[in-house]
Amino acid sequence: MLAQAHGEPQSPEAFRKLCCGCVRKLSARKAKKKGVFWGIEVAETLRWHGWELGKEMIKHLILKNVHEKTQKLSYRCPSTRFFLTVFPQQMTLSPGMSLTLPIVFRPTEKREYKDSICFKKAEGEFSVTLHATLPVSCLSFPSAVQLPICAVHNVTETTFPMRNIGDLVTVFAWETPSPFYMTPDCGMLNPGAECVVKVVFQPKEALMYDVAATCWFGGEEKQKRTIQLKALSKYPFLRVCVTAEEDESIQPGEFRDVLCFGSVPVGTTVEKCVEIFNLSVEPMYVDFFGTCHSDTAKPAILQARHLSWYRTNIVRGLTFYPPDILNAMLKDGKLQVDEKGALMLPPEIPQDKPPKEYLEADSITEYFHDGVSSDLALFPPHVSVSPREYDFGCCMPLHKVEPLPLCVTNHTKGKITVAWTPSHGSAFRVSPEICDIPPLKSSAFRVLFQPTQLNSLYAAELEGFAFYKVLRHYSNIEEDATICPSWCLTVRLRAHTYEAGREHFIPQYILDVPKTFPPVALNTDTYCSMLLLNTGTSLITFSVNEAACPSVLVKPRTGHIMPGGQQIFFLFTHPVNTVSQQHVLPLQLNSCPGYTKEIALWSCGESLHLVLEGDGNLYFKPVYIGTSSTRMYTIKNCTRLPMVFTWKIHQSDRKILSVSPTAGILQPYEAMAQAWTFTPDKETKYLLQAMVFVRRKNPEAVSPEGVRYALQIVGEGALGTIRAQKEHLDLGNILVGDLQSCSIVLLNDGICSLKYILSVEQLITRPCDPEEVCSDPLALELEHSRGTVAARSKAFVRITVRPARRLHYTWSIKYAICTPTATDLVSTKEEQQPLCCIIATGVYPTFCIADACSAGSASGISKLHLWRLFSLDTLNEYLEQDPTPSELTYRVPTRHSTCLIPPVYTPLLLDFNFGAAPIGSEPTLVMLLLVNKGVVPVEWAFLFPSDQKMDIEHWAEDAEFTPYELHQMRIQDNQLFSVSPKSGKLLPGQEESVQLSHRHDFIGTDHLPVLLKISYGHEILLNFSGMTVEQDQRYIHFASTKHHFAPVAIGTSQPPTQIYELYNGGSMPVMFEVQLDNIVRTQENFWHPVFLCLTPRGEIPPGTTGHIEWIFSPLEAKTYLVDVLIHVLGGESALITFQGEGYDPNTIGATDTPSEILSPSVFPGSTQLNLPGQVATLSHHRICLGNIPDYTKATQLVFLNNILESKAVVFAWQINTCKDKKVLQISPESGVVQPGESIPCFITLQPSGSVSFYSIDLVCEVYIQESLVQYERDLQEWEREKERQAVEFTITEKDLGTKKKPKSPTAKSSDSAETENLPESSAVIRKYKTLPPIKNHPMPNQPAGHFQRRLLVDKEASLVWVKPEPPKPILLYLAVTARSYSTEDFLSNFTSEFPKYFLSRPFSNQPLESKFVHGSRDGDRMDMDPKWLSLAAASKQELQIATDVLTGVIRGLLESTQFHDVVRRSLDEPIPYFSQFWCEESAELQDGREWSTVPSRVSASQDLYPEKDGERKEMRQENSPSNDLLECSEKMSEILHHEQLRVQEMMSRQPAFGTLVVQVLENTLQNILIEASRGEVVLTARPRVIALPPSPSRRIANPASPPSRA
Repeated sequence: MLAQAHGEPQSPEAFRKLCCGCVRKLSARKAKKKGVFWGIEVAETLRWHGWELGKEMIKHLILKNVHEKTQKLSYRCPSTRFFLTVFPQQMTLSPGMSLTLPIVFRPTEKREYKDSICFKKAEGEFSVTLHATLPVSCLSFPSAVQLPICAVHNVTETTFPMRNIGDLVTVFAWETPSPFYMTPDCGMLNPGAECVVKVVFQPKEALMYDVAATCWFGGEEKQKRTIQLKALSKYPFLRVCVTAEEDESIQPGEFRDVLCFGSVPVGTTVEKCVEIFNLSVEPMYVDFFGTCHSDTAKPAILQARHLSWYRTNIVRGLTFYPPDILNAMLKDGKLQVDEKGALMLPPEIPQDKPPKEYLEADSITEYFHDGVSSDLALFPPHVSVSPREYDFGCCMPLHKVEPLPLCVTNHTKGKITVAWTPSHGSAFRVSPEICDIPPLKSSAFRVLFQPTQLNSLYAAELEGFAFYKVLRHYSNIEEDATICPSWCLTVRLRAHTYEAGREHFIPQYILDVPKTFPPVALNTDTYCSMLLLNTGTSLITFSVNEAACPSVLVKPRTGHIMPGGQQIFFLFTHPVNTVSQQHVLPLQLNSCPGYTKEIALWSCGESLHLVLEGDGNLYFKPVYIGTSSTRMYTIKNCTRLPMVFTWKIHQSDRKILSVSPTAGILQPYEAMAQAWTFTPDKETKYLLQAMVFVRRKNPEAVSPEGVRYALQIVGEGALGTIRAQKEHLDLGNILVGDLQSCSIVLLNDGICSLKYILSVEQLITRPCDPEEVCSDPLALELEHSRGTVAARSKAFVRITVRPARRLHYTWSIKYAICTPTATDLVSTKEEQQPLCCIIATGVYPTFCIADACSAGSASGISKLHLWRLFSLDTLNEYLEQDPTPSELTYRVPTRHSTCLIPPVYTPLLLDFNFGAAPIGSEPTLVMLLLVNKGVVPVEWAFLFPSDQKMDIEHWAEDAEFTPYELHQMRIQDNQLFSVSPKSGKLLPGQEESVQLSHRHDFIGTDHLPVLLKISYGHEILLNFSGMTVEQDQRYIHFASTKHHFAPVAIGTSQPPTQIYELYNGGSMPVMFEVQLDNIVRTQENFWHPVFLCLTPRGEIPPGTTGHIEWIFSPLEAKTYLVDVLIHVLGGESALITFQGEGYDPNTIGATDTPSEILSPSVFPGSTQLNLPGQVATLSHHRICLGNIPDYTKATQLVFLNNILESKAVVFAWQINTCKDKKVLQISPESGVVQPGESIPCFITLQPSGSVSFYSIDLVCEVYIQESLVQYERDLQEWEREKERQAVEFTITEKDLGTKKKPKSPTAKSSDSAETENLPESSAVIRKYKTLPPIKNHPMPNQPAGHFQRRLLVDKEASLVWVKPEPPKPILLYLAVTARSYSTEDFLSNFTSEFPKYFLSRPFSNQPLESKFVHGSRDGDRMDMDPKWLSLAAASKQELQIATDVLTGVIRGLLESTQFHDVVRRSLDEPIPYFSQFWCEESAELQDGREWSTVPSRVSASQDLYPEKDGERKEMRQENSPSNDLLECSEKMSEILHHEQLRVQEMMSRQPAFGTLVVQVLENTLQNILIEASRGEVVLTARPRVIALPPSPSRRIANPASPPSRA
């Protein structure tokens, strides 16, 4: 039976052109998903979208009581600091009541945040998720799609929705593996939009598919998501469906394999419907077989294997024997059973051919080649019937219809039985119904037609079965292999009873006919199907006249179609040429010539025709040697039939040229792009050829030989290199954790494209911990490490740098050319070439405290002591370190605390100690200079506790405060501490001053924690502390209860003197005394004083700093501790722990040098750190002269700058202690600085015998010259007025003669400097009128406060003329630090540094005056000389002046050539007459002069003027009486010359000579520096020699004169 066939599917290209689904926009976001927890309805998740840094976003969480009872619940705040809400409290919700809880989101960085808020009830806990997301691209679609079952080469499809649930417009593109297709495969979706995607499945193999399709979407950062595509493809198959009855319940997808007819009464018929679906692109033969049996007799069930054995037996010719004969042959051994169970003849010899096997034939071939419709048959028939089709024609009258003789022939060698299926109610029947036919015989049957109605159509298909008679009973079958199924016999009959002239019924039908036969190759069979559908209510008969068109076979040719039924016709033809041929088939309906339909079809044979792209030429661009270049080359099948292609490449070219695929099938009109790969192995040009052979897909098709086509390939092998446009790329400074991107431009100057692979090597140059750094990820990321640079072009590689630490990074980027043998970093490591170098520095924003000064009540605190009070050294050291992760918890200043005392996230706590001052005094002011020495901007802020607390409702705050919280609230409410400005931003190199102040309004100690926050950097907690004392309280402020001495090496001959500072913060002078009891107990080894206090007692004026000098002299390399009580007379004493460390200089390494070793350095100040009213600045605020040996000098240059533009200033340096004055000199000590000018000041430190640590605070008092002049004028006028009032008075009484009552005196004597003033009364009449009395204004000792700053009352001010006060100076502080060593210790510790110093040790321990008095051997007489007495009594300055004058005179004489000539001439003069007038004393003096002056004379004449020796010899030779005298004179001169050299060497070794040389050099350098500071000399200018041409007049006057030089 032939199954019904369907039409051909559409091609995949047709499906790609379809538009699947429309894009629709969702109206709004989905409603928040809510849940109910124990009667409380609340959203499960609260989301934040579109948030920005630095801004707060508030969302409201609504809780609703959906229970019928009142609910009580509480909650816990979110665990992170980014989500905030009101203070937790218990809530009560009545039935139906809602409560809104605000949730504040405060982001600090751009990332995703997630937290939760937990609610607690009596029944349990539940939580609500808090989720803040970044704007992202996100697509939503199913994770998997199941497609319907599809036959091979067929098409099925399904759809699924895809929605953009992100916040951005998203572009998508699908990557779908074959045999699936997506439509649309790319597009764009707006936020919230949705589209329907169609999946098309067109399998080419019978497989189970489970593949992943990838969807790429997003903007710059591409994202991907996959969907699983699941489908099943099968080869052509049938689907059998048993229709269920109405009363039967079958689950969907359930398969029924039982067809139950139930109880059927005898003589009745019950029908059941079974639907069979052909799910394949061709018709199928279906074999129906089964076994009927009763309950008592049950034969062997006929199985599919029996049918398979039968078909094999057909091929082997054994089915023409009945089963009984086959059984006998099996028993006799004439037949055998093969391994599959089929019968076979035994081979005659072992080498005989194997038995034949059954090959499945094509359905159409089997259908048409039945020996009836065509002359061909696959197998000879076992039983045949003739005729198989018959038309009775018009059967009138009804009772005279002649029967049709029917012949059935038995072609087998066994007796068969033919049984015709009775058809009750049919007008056609066969007689006899059952008949046995002997072997190879025929039997006659008659077909009787008995019509019952006139004018009607009759048609039927008679069905009969023929089988071996032996199979009538199943017991006759001994072997299953001998079973032979029955054969079906069919006879188609038709007739009509229309009367003459009577019109036949008009057929109502639909005819679906194709226009052409499917294309086939020449001499190949082709077929098509045709559908005839009966749409009327009457029977339709049909008949095809094949004789009219013999080139086409039609099956069935005759038949009938019931009303509503259909008939499928198969048409078969065999094209013999490539010219289109038309076939016309007449189709007659209802046995009426008038109802004939002519069917026209076209057929054509297809020849092989392949088109090559580019006329068969393929060109490759130049390719790098050893690499491959792939080009797509298209070949097209220009026929309507598939064809098979095969590429052939010459054996010698296969290493250079390859193609993929090398063979395949081209579907009709398919253009296939093939990948050709060209791999040159040398630098040359190539001309290659390849052949493609094409043939038809069906190998059995009778077609001409395959056709071949030639392809010419042209290519070239070349070499090339890649270079970077910038070989060195400096990204500068990048914040740690921040991202910075840039592009590297790769240049290819060659003629071939280059495929590269990049590698990165990271180098860190700053010191770091290797173990920590090795775990860090690579700080540089390449957007892609592989790529291709086209010839003579450039490519961009995007890099992203993200430093993880504050280090200097250097990345070396190398490249390698990818080859088939080197495809990854490991294989290309040896071939890597340097490309470029990228450097960057990871930095944190930071600053340093460059300067600090104090004012107000703290003006007496030294700068060094101020640095210690505010821990500025520790602060600067910590600012140079990397911040800890906890410090970066809040990257920017933010309000994050819900309590008054915020949590601490910093490991460092520093004290900012403002010292102490009396109550009511001026505020303590401290100015800090913040300098951004980094390379990135810095944002800083001083955050008080109130600045870190969130603003919450008053009802949510805790009403009970701790004493510490109350203390902080009092300080902040009264603004006892203040910072101005509290925040700011510093650009690189920028500096800003910050003023910190502490008000002394309340007695006691004030503490306030202040957070110094650097955005994206450090977070340091500063403990602001300050002390306020009573007015008459004696108080010393101790910064700490522990003091560390500088480490001292054991074995030091002279341990240095060290200083401990005490600050008097009160208004009264303080006497202190050091208790030395514990110090005595620390003495070791014969009472060696380890700690020695040099100043155990002293007095400190108010507002100043006192020093206690100590000597720490350790004997062992260990730490010494001693507790010393410092007693304050009239005040509180303090117990201070002094700690010193001794070390062995022979055991420590070079890197472990103690901190006592100082290096000469200068700490520059700033002109911007100016106090109010400051008029001048110092170029340095602190200088360190380093380590210096004793009896040497160290000098540093400091400039005093007048910052006023129109006023001059007067300065005077002040040295506080007498000890400092002995070792420190300042030049000049005072002077005037003009507007806008600077004056250099030389600071010279010269230790003299006392080894010590020097920490000297120099104070420079600066006055405005104009105010100082005005003060002198006012003072002179006040003094003149004072003198005038002492002698002058005025009588103002007019009635002197009138008697008056005695009055008490109203004024005291006018010669007193102070006058008592009495208030003026209306009852008192003064007789005398005087000027306002002169009065001195008292100067208080304590720091001036607002109590002491009250002016005199207006009345007193009008009566008293106060003595003018000098202007208050502006104080500039300069801290000088150094350490002196004894000569032996310095030489042992700093051997290389010793030659840099000049040791100016004095000649004796006596003062300079004693040297002059006792310096000569005739001291008694010198003592009596008043000139020597006056010289001995001269001051140091006068002695210096005399020394300088004499030095200048002697130097002038030595350099004067005229003086030398006079001396030489005086030696040759004759003895004068007055030489007889001499005395004994003068002779002795002359003798003493001769031995001391002759060497000088000789050395001066010979050393300074050696060129005149010849002249001298000639002159002496002329004047000498004889040659002997000349020789004697020459020998004498030589002796005197050697003596002069010896004397010069002795003089050069004298300390005085070395001191003179050092002074001359020092003065010279100072003069040069002073001239350079004034702009008179440019030290950095290059020397120039300019030759000026002589003037014309001089050229004429003296043409030989050389040109002058400037």
